[in-house]
Amino acid sequence: MQASETPARTSGPRDADDAITGLYAEHALGLTRLAVVMVGDRESAEDVVQEAFLGLHRRYGELRDPANALVYLRSAVLNNARSVLRRRRLPSWFAGTYEPPVWSAEAAALLGAERRAVLEALHQLPARRREALILRYYAELSEEETAQVMGVSRGTVKSTTARALDALGRLLGERP
Repeated sequence: MQASETPARTSGPRDADDAITGLYAEHALGLTRLAVVMVGDRESAEDVVQEAFLGLHRRYGELRDPANALVYLRSAVLNNARSVLRRRRLPSWFAGTYEPPVWSAEAAALLGAERRAVLEALHQLPARRREALILRYYAELSEEETAQVMGVSRGTVKSTTARALDALGRLLGERP
């Protein structure tokens, strides 16, 4: 077979591995941070992110647009975090006793009372409002990106975020 007769090669497993490896190198830390805020501990967050990357690897060939792989990963992290929280069914998450993760004495000293209060109030919000705030302000996603990850419209993100900010302000005593 001559070079001109070589069939065009489609993206195969090696291309998928390279793409996923690149995504992991660039986004794993940020996705883990997002998951930590959602689930409250580092170990569970790492598991959540790992499951998201495994799911992407299994389904990479099925993606309509591989450029949307990061959106897929964010959605998977969000869904996996929801599953972790459902399995736990810990009343402390809803009773206002949320304790942010602490990895060292130095980190505990740096974690101020104000940040603790915000995280505690954040975890008192309904899941959808909490997710909207975390995606918009912690993960720094645009309204459109947040809508894609949550599987809702941009308008829903705007209204949910506004309601969540209002509720968070009331919980923190900043709004009547």
